[in-house]
Amino acid sequence: MKKILNLYCGIGGNRNLWGDEYQVVAVEIDADIAAIYQALYPTDIVIVGCALQYLMLHWREFIFIWASPPCQSHSRMRQFLQVQCRQHQAIFPDMTLYQIIIFLKHNFNGLWVVENVKPYYDPLIKPDFELQRHYYWSNFKVEKKDFKKSNLRAAQIKDLQEYLGIDLSNYKLPNKRQVLRNCVLPEIGNYILESAALND
Repeated sequence: MKKILNLYCGIGGNRNLWGDEYQVVAVEIDADIAAIYQALYPTDIVIVGCALQYLMLHWREFIFIWASPPCQSHSRMRQFLQVQCRQHQAIFPDMTLYQIIIFLKHNFNGLWVVENVKPYYDPLIKPDFELQRHYYWSNFKVEKKDFKKSNLRAAQIKDLQEYLGIDLSNYKLPNKRQVLRNCVLPEIGNYILESAALND
């Protein structure tokens, strides 16, 4: 069975509609979130650990790699709150995003995509496409397409669960709303995977 690597998987919003055609290996550093992912996708192999380290050791084993590295340090909203409203301390942008893009672009022979928010600065590497509120870097073509929208900033847990089609009512998490907000819309995750298959 062909293998997909799902890095920084969270609870698996991007993975929700992928089905069982592939063997998915998911990497998440937060054990509680990883446990929810495992419950939602019991046939996937879930690794609790550092996604970057796992990538370095195992990248040759996969035909497709998806990475959604942490976005908070790139976020326009966080930057606005820390600079304009002084609600947060200023932080350095996490360069893991660009490390992964450069690594995959120059080493990986399979298909790959890296997802992140639109940053508050001009991206250091130009994204290959944009869908909804996110930028994507990849080595295959993805056509622009409109998807259902949600006001994520104002949306509450119930709204986010309906929007994503993921029910977390049976799980306890300290910041369930943020975990849901971090998800890629399942329809977008599936559309990108289908676009990759068309170019395979």
